[in-house]
Amino acid sequence: MKYNRVHLEAIGYELPPVVVSTAELESRLAPVYQALKMSPGQLELLTGINERRWWEPGYPLSRGAAAAAKKALAAADMSASEIDVLIYAGVCRENFEPATACAVAHELKINPNAAIFDLSNACLGVLNGIVEIANKIELGQAEAGLVVSAETAREINENVIDRMVRTKSVELFRESIATLTGGSGAVAVLVVSAEMSREKRRKLLGGVTQNAPQHHSLCRWGLQSVLPAAVGTVERVLGHNAAGLVQKGVDNANAIMQRGLDLGLRHVMIPFMETHAGEVLKYGVELGNRTWQKFLAKFGWRSDYLDKVICHQVGAGHREAVLKGIGIPPEKDFSTFEYLGNIGTVSLPITAAIAEEREFLRPGDRVGFLGIGSGLNCLMLGLEW
Repeated sequence: MKYNRVHLEAIGYELPPVVVSTAELESRLAPVYQALKMSPGQLELLTGINERRWWEPGYPLSRGAAAAAKKALAAADMSASEIDVLIYAGVCRENFEPATACAVAHELKINPNAAIFDLSNACLGVLNGIVEIANKIELGQAEAGLVVSAETAREINENVIDRMVRTKSVELFRESIATLTGGSGAVAVLVVSAEMSREKRRKLLGGVTQNAPQHHSLCRWGLQSVLPAAVGTVERVLGHNAAGLVQKGVDNANAIMQRGLDLGLRHVMIPFMETHAGEVLKYGVELGNRTWQKFLAKFGWRSDYLDKVICHQVGAGHREAVLKGIGIPPEKDFSTFEYLGNIGTVSLPITAAIAEEREFLRPGDRVGFLGIGSGLNCLMLGLEW
């Protein structure tokens, strides 16, 4: 894909007010560390993350996304009435339906003629949203669009910490390290045509995408029935036979017990996140390298042609492996995972916004947005900042 008349006019973001240190999370995991004979500090050592942000309990995602959108519009001196398309691209949503984008549009008082919809593709959502709007601009279907997202890690973090304390399982600890890297935040990217751009900066040149869907099961986040967890608890407390009775159903268990554990809990859903971190890193780096070669070939560039890169923020090990694999020196990269964690779809664009604020990204820089998401999918975009 290549573009001739598309600019990222502004990036707005909203940081949650609750700062949660890695040390604080580890203090809640003290029973796990004691049972597994682990010393404190493992989590930060493994991830390089010192702290992250959480929203207050019950904070609406659409409110965070709308707040970020208002900042982007204000920075560009534009109004919501000028927006032709609004895309909500977060992994986290307020409901299965309607689209969370509708709640954001209501808050912004968006143009009634605008297209409003959600888009989902794991951590690549915002980059995919940028491409969708860029395509509309190039086709003459839109002149300006907003990609917004808000992610929350509080609920899944608290859930997995409770499970870890309850089970004290080394296997669950390993599976949950990636979950505990999660942070929260909101972002909005304002994408406009060259004719509407006031600054004529952050020109989107194009990009490439590659996939490796054979690895789609390596990282999963969703809802599951609470019943298996209940069966597991019964097995630990009363033994395997009692758990078997619960699992088999009414015919094989006391009716009262069954109604309480099965009929009541089979419909109760709890969030879960499962990540095979080592394999995600291995195959993700392989996919990233393949995409990088396609990316360079698309524009006829060499690695040293890029002045700066902004990667999806996961952790220290991921950053080191990705940069080494594509031959980019660390000084050309800007990171925020140390104090924001992995905010999913929000991570890369919010990092770019902060990098510009701190004058790491300067006018005229050739910049690569290097995105990767569960699935596995990889999308890289080239910009002239």
